[in-house]
Amino acid sequence: MAAQTEESDCAREQIKAEQDVDQVRQRSARDQQRLDSGAVTSPKDLENLQREIASLAKRQGDLEDVVLEVMERRESAQQRVAELTERVGSVQSKIDDATARRDAAFEQIDAEVATVTKEREVIAGSIPADLLKLYEKLREQQGGVGAAKLYARSCQGCRQELAITELSEIRSAAPDTVIRCENCRRILVRTSESGI
Repeated sequence: MAAQTEESDCAREQIKAEQDVDQVRQRSARDQQRLDSGAVTSPKDLENLQREIASLAKRQGDLEDVVLEVMERRESAQQRVAELTERVGSVQSKIDDATARRDAAFEQIDAEVATVTKEREVIAGSIPADLLKLYEKLREQQGGVGAAKLYARSCQGCRQELAITELSEIRSAAPDTVIRCENCRRILVRTSESGI
């Protein structure tokens, strides 16, 4: 935006400087025409007219230098605008690519969520209502994890190793008994890797 504004300002400045040069050029041409026409006969007026033509020529040269300087600045600003526009295009391309990848990932995640939700509904239908209610309550209290695997004598929910007395009680409990961790109160899921 700043580069475009600078280029636009330079363009306006260049137009004004060129108009100033044209005005001086036209006035100089009129004075030269008066001088060449012979209409001015007084030596003093002729001398003044020649002095003014010389002054206008110097003024025109100065203004043309200003025009050249403004043109250089404008060209530099145009190059900067082109460079920045290219960079913006490159960044926008990367944003578009990242957005497309993100949207694809969201679609994949949404599909996985739908699949897992259906599987969960099927499994939840086979679990006794009181156990499911306890699990949901623990899951809400424990940040989304209501049951944890008992692995190598440790609760995978709180990462604490169970005491020997707890392990003895778990060994002697019936396979369908609901066992809970004494530390985090999550339901413990026993497997062959439980270490009991």
